[in-house]
Amino acid sequence: MITGAHSIIYSKNPEADRAFLKDVLGLPHVDVGHGWLIFGLPPAEVAVHPSEKNDVHEFYLICADVDAFVARMTARGLGCSPVHDLGWGRLTQVSLPGGGKLGVYEPRHARPKPFGGSRKKPVRRAPPRKKKAKARRAGDASRRR
Repeated sequence: MITGAHSIIYSKNPEADRAFLKDVLGLPHVDVGHGWLIFGLPPAEVAVHPSEKNDVHEFYLICADVDAFVARMTARGLGCSPVHDLGWGRLTQVSLPGGGKLGVYEPRHARPKPFGGSRKKPVRRAPPRKKKAKARRAGDASRRR
């Protein structure tokens, strides 16, 4: 039924933010025309939190080590907010070239299995036995004589 998710980041300078996602974060992408890039994301998750309002959504990227992420962004001259320990994870925000901010966190909560459940392991087949096949052919030829 569901095959994926599509998130949108609104920006006053979408070209600069697309370049950030492509060149800095190295996200795989396709150009769907006129420089309009759609980016692939790693496995995702969604949570529903209580709120006084509906139609409020947040988007975060997940990383394995938020301190290392901040160091890499700082080395590229990009600003990040101080890292906050929120119990469920350690969160920073990286400033996007278009003026917005993007949350990035190192989770401390359990993570669900990838969408679609467990995947079957690929069947491993032995490579063809060329040497034995040649030996058999040689034996067959000697029997024919």
